[in-house]
Amino acid sequence: MGLRSAFLGLLFLWALTGVGWASSGENRCLECHRSHHPEGGACVECHRGNPRTDRPEIAHHELIEGRFAHYTLEGSPVSERGTKRIETAACRRCHATGGKGNRLAVSLDRAPQTSRPQELLEAIRHPVLFMPDFRFSEVQAVEMVNAILLGAAKAPAAVEETPVVVHFEDRGRRKDNPFVKHCGGCHRGLTEGQGGLGQGEVGPNLSGLFSEFYPKTFRDGERWTVDGLKKWLKNPREIRPLATMAPVALKEEELSQLLGVFGEEAERPAP
Repeated sequence: MGLRSAFLGLLFLWALTGVGWASSGENRCLECHRSHHPEGGACVECHRGNPRTDRPEIAHHELIEGRFAHYTLEGSPVSERGTKRIETAACRRCHATGGKGNRLAVSLDRAPQTSRPQELLEAIRHPVLFMPDFRFSEVQAVEMVNAILLGAAKAPAAVEETPVVVHFEDRGRRKDNPFVKHCGGCHRGLTEGQGGLGQGEVGPNLSGLFSEFYPKTFRDGERWTVDGLKKWLKNPREIRPLATMAPVALKEEELSQLLGVFGEEAERPAP
C-alpha cells in the first residue's frame, strides 16, 4: 500500500513538471509567441497571464491583450491619443484619472484593480445611465483604455479610502427638483449631493459644470461660473448668437435652489 502511494505521488509530480508545466525560471510564453520589446522585462510585466504552462486556458488567465498594453511603452502614440481624447471629452468632469478630476463617479485610477481592460472598453462604448455617449469607435476606446491604465500607473497612492455614496433614482420624488424641473428635459448631470438628475440628451451633460474640468464652452473659451450661468439663462443668444436654447425665466429663489443643486461646486471661485 505504501509503495503504491509513493508511486502515485511520483506520477503526480512528473505530471506537474513534465506535462504542461515549466520550472519557476522558465518562460513558456515564447513557445507560441514571438518575443517583442524585451527591454520591458518578462511577458507578465505587460500582459499578466501564467508563463509556467503551455495550457492556453491557464496561461491566458487574466491575460491583457496586446492592444491594451501600449501604455507600458514610453511615449506610446496610442496612449497619447487616448490622453488627448480624455481631455477633449472632459472625462475628469466626473472621474479622477491620473490623480486629477472630480469625484462624482468612480475613480478611474482604481478601475484597473477591479476591472479588466475589456470591461473598461465596454463601459466606454456602452455607457451607463447619466454617462454621456460619445459614440467612440472601438479603436478610439482602446486608446482611452491605455490612457486610463497609464494614468492609474502614474497616479499617487490614495492616502485614505474615499467613501462611496449611492443615490437611488426616484423620479416621482424628484419631479419638483429645480434641475429636473427647469433643465432636465434637455440635460442630464451628476451632482455631489443628489446623484444623477435629468433625462434629456438634447443638450450637453452638465456634470461638474463649474469645475475646472468642465469644457470651457461659456464664451470665447471661458469657464462656466455662477454669474455666467445667470447671464446665460436670462438670454443665451446674448452670450452665443447662434444658441438654440430659449431663455429660462427664474425667480431669485428658483435660481438659488438651482445653484444649490450643484452644491459646493457653485461656491468655488474660478482660479
